[in-house]
Amino acid sequence: MSRIKDHHARYPNEQAENPEQWYRPRKNDEQHPYIVDNLFTGEEAFGRFFDLHACHELFLNLPNVKRHGYMQYLEVFDDFQPGKGGVKRADKLTDQYFRYLGELMDYLESFMRRTRPLENLDKVFDGWQKEFETAWEKDEVPGWQKESKAKINASARTLSTPEAVWCEACEKEFKNENVYKGHLNGRKHIKAVELLAKREETPEDTPDGLLAKTAHRLRERAVAEREFRIKKLVNAMKVERDDTRVNVERRQGMTERERQQELENFYNMMSGSANKDDKDEKEEGEEKLYNPLKLPLAWDGKPIPFWLYRLHGLGQEFPCEICGNFVYRGRRAFDKHFNETNHITNLKRLGITETYLFRDITSIEEALRLWEKIQRDRKAKEVDDGAIVQMEDAEGNVMPEKVYLDLQKQGLL
Repeated sequence: MSRIKDHHARYPNEQAENPEQWYRPRKNDEQHPYIVDNLFTGEEAFGRFFDLHACHELFLNLPNVKRHGYMQYLEVFDDFQPGKGGVKRADKLTDQYFRYLGELMDYLESFMRRTRPLENLDKVFDGWQKEFETAWEKDEVPGWQKESKAKINASARTLSTPEAVWCEACEKEFKNENVYKGHLNGRKHIKAVELLAKREETPEDTPDGLLAKTAHRLRERAVAEREFRIKKLVNAMKVERDDTRVNVERRQGMTERERQQELENFYNMMSGSANKDDKDEKEEGEEKLYNPLKLPLAWDGKPIPFWLYRLHGLGQEFPCEICGNFVYRGRRAFDKHFNETNHITNLKRLGITETYLFRDITSIEEALRLWEKIQRDRKAKEVDDGAIVQMEDAEGNVMPEKVYLDLQKQGLL
C-alpha cells in the first residue's frame, strides 16, 4: 500500500489504471484461465525483453556523456564507471542525472515485479538495502569512496596502456602525455581544477564547512544507492538483458514488413486460443470457409480468386540464400526484395559495394564469383602509363619508354 501511495505522490497527474483490466478471462481452458493483456508493451514481448527506449532518450540528454546508440546503451547502461558507460563523479550530483537513475530503477523494479509475481521481491529488495548500507558505512561502494581513499585508489588505478595518463580533475584517461598536456588549457579542465581546489580548500572544522560536507556526502549517498540498486536488478535479470541485446541486434537487420509480420505472429500465438473461442461463438450457424488450396485471404477475410492467385504467381516460391534462405512467394515480392535494406546489407557484408549489379543473383557463391570477375576486369583495363610513350633508339627501333629505360640502364643501347 505504501508503494502505491509513493508512486501516486511522485506522479500526481497520472491516470490510475484498473489492475483488473490487465487480465482477460479465457474460456474453455481451466489450466490457463487468464491471459495478460495490457501488462507488457509490444517491445517487451510479454516479459521476454527490456524496453529501455525511454531511458535511452533521458541518457542522451545528460550533459557530458557519450552519445551511445541503443545497441551500445544496452551493453553499458549498468556500468557507471567514468570513461565507460557512466559520467564523471562531479556530473553525477546533478538533478537531471538523479532523475534519470530514478526512471531507470523504477522501470527495472516494475519489470521484475511483473515477470516474477510469485516471488517475495520486497524481501529481496530489503536485503539489497542492508547490503548497501553495510558497504556505505565501511566506505566500500565502488566509485563513491571518500576523498582520501579515492586518491589512494586513483594512484593504484590500472590504465589501458602504459603510455596513458589519468587526469584527476577531469576523471578521464588520455592516450599519452602529449594529448594530456594539450587539454590542460581547455575550459573544461580549468573549470574542473577550480571545483576540485574549492572542495579541498573548504575548511572542515568550521560549521559551514561541516554542513556543506555533510550535505554533499548525503547527496552522494542517494546517487550511489540508486546505482547500487540498478546493478543488483540487472544482475538478477541477466538472462533478460542478454536476450534483449540479441533481439535488438536481430531486428536491426530486418525490414519493416518483417518486423510487423513477426509481431503479428507473436500476438496470434499468445492469444490464438482465446480468439479462436470467441470466433467459434460468433460464427455458430455460419458455414466455414472452403479453402482447400490454402489461398491468401483478401480484405474481407475470404480467399482471393484462383485466377488472381495464378496471375500474380503466388504459387511460385523464390528462395534467396543471401537473405538467409528466405522464401518469397510470387515474382513481384521476389523482384522487390532486391532493393530492400536486408538484401543490400547482406551483400555489403560479403564485401560487395556495387549492389545494383547483382540483381536476380541469390546464391552467395555466384555473387562472390561475379564480384571477383568484375575486380579482375577492372584491373586488366587499367592502362600502364609506361606503355603509352614510345621511344626510338639510334638504329630506329621503336619501343615503350619503360623498356627503353631498362635497356639504357643496362648499357645495351
